[in-house]
Amino acid sequence: MIEKIILKYAAKNRADYGKAEEKAVVGKILAEKPGLKKNIKELLEKVGKIVEKINKMNRGEIEKIIEKEQYVKKEENERTFQLKGAEEGKVVTRFLPEPNGWLHIGHAKALFLSLEVAKQYKGRCLLRFDDTNPDKERAEFVDAIKEDLKWLGAKFDGESYTSDLMPALYKYAEQLIAQKDAYICTCAREEISKNRTEGKGCKCRERTIEENQKLWKEMKNGVIEKGGAVLRLKGDMKSLNMIMRDPVLFRINTTCHYRQGEKYRLWPTYDFEVSISDSLSGVTHALRSKEYELRDELYYEILKRLKLRRVEVYDFARLNIKGTLLSKRFLRPLIEEGKVEGWDDPRLPTLKGLKRRGVQPEAIREFVLSFGLGKAESSPDWEKLLVFNRKILNGKSKHYFLVREPVKLTVENAAERIIELKVKLEKAEQKRLLGVGRNFYIDFEDAEKLKKGEELNLKDLYPIKIKKIGKEISAEKLNGNKIYEKKIQWVPVKDSINCKLKVVEDLIKENGEFNEESLKIFNCKCEGNAKKIEKREIVQFERIGFCILDNKDKMEFIKSC
Repeated sequence: MIEKIILKYAAKNRADYGKAEEKAVVGKILAEKPGLKKNIKELLEKVGKIVEKINKMNRGEIEKIIEKEQYVKKEENERTFQLKGAEEGKVVTRFLPEPNGWLHIGHAKALFLSLEVAKQYKGRCLLRFDDTNPDKERAEFVDAIKEDLKWLGAKFDGESYTSDLMPALYKYAEQLIAQKDAYICTCAREEISKNRTEGKGCKCRERTIEENQKLWKEMKNGVIEKGGAVLRLKGDMKSLNMIMRDPVLFRINTTCHYRQGEKYRLWPTYDFEVSISDSLSGVTHALRSKEYELRDELYYEILKRLKLRRVEVYDFARLNIKGTLLSKRFLRPLIEEGKVEGWDDPRLPTLKGLKRRGVQPEAIREFVLSFGLGKAESSPDWEKLLVFNRKILNGKSKHYFLVREPVKLTVENAAERIIELKVKLEKAEQKRLLGVGRNFYIDFEDAEKLKKGEELNLKDLYPIKIKKIGKEISAEKLNGNKIYEKKIQWVPVKDSINCKLKVVEDLIKENGEFNEESLKIFNCKCEGNAKKIEKREIVQFERIGFCILDNKDKMEFIKSC
């Protein structure tokens, strides 16, 4: 019994993080069976042996264990969110993308958490484009985000743009000035930074209401140039939270806005506009990643000073994935330098990249929701996502034969014939014919492991004995239908076509540098029936995995999982 418990937690840990760790597995077991602490030495020995065994298994074997234990289903059934002040039918969440680039899988976590919380409480989820930075935002990004959201199947109860709230944001800025809660600061940026570090206020803090109102109008009317003044909140210059040391609320920015044009030259900071916009739009619970946690105090303070309805903020752990970085600052240079093809490169963690790779929207949803609303940091590798993806694709994709970097194999005493191959799919049975003779292509990795005199099976065909090893390999067909432990994949020479297979590896190395071998391209041979595959169709190449046809003309496939 205890071995079964160890096995399930070890497999889960391996799938989540790429390698099972004994301490993590023991922790899970003791949480479920605290009584085992009495025999901790015996438990550690058993865990060590099973973890070692699990770490030697291939991905397919791990997947079978996970599916057998139904971890995915268990996580979904146990998924509940407890929110302060949440009432059924009254919860309103929001998804807040900034249209300054393409969405990545980290955005998907915020999206699906917000949607799922609203669904659980039978509430609403709103889409609001956070577009108050004219320097970086573009209409094309709005369109791209909408396209990604449609692909993910995300449905909202309303759509809006923060920039449309500018008149209200101006009004509330002027209210803070009139309340002596905000002032115009004309200090240089370096002086502001120095004073905040030292916890000292500047002379601008002592300006009268009238002086601040006059300067505010001059900022709006273009009398003061860009960089000449900012609006700051009167916070606490001695606060241990540096965010509260008179934060900036408005800046001058004369860049033409993609939506508002040149209508405004004063633009709010994120901290100022997000709290007000959430309150005005009816949001009850704002979910955002933990990187904003120190800013929560300012979020609440702004609402308090303006006497606006309070919104509950929930900070969840930011998604980190081994082998990549979820940062536009890191990804953009890779594109500009030509190291990757573009924002939809299958190596990238962007939603467009994942879509091109053949990752299913439901797999992304299940993957990001499996982390919940907790603040505990974790860095799984891509395998956890791919486990969900394989589970969705399993039984739905047609099967074909493919070999990489093909090596010629001649079965000297084989006869020419037509064989029928069958595969049971979820809703049908796939039947296909293949013409086979004496000559075959086999995968280069299989070829490298063959030994003279070795007996094995050509998968789904017949047993053979290897006679000669070299650039080309010869074998003889054995009588009978003996099944050997070793089976190798093949493609008949007379019924084959050329194709390429792209295999994605980690985008970055452990030292943080770009991995020059992050995309491996294999010259391949696949069976002639593959001509029927449509562009963007996902198929299963046996003993290779699920692959998507990325380019029909060149017969280029990308391995999905």
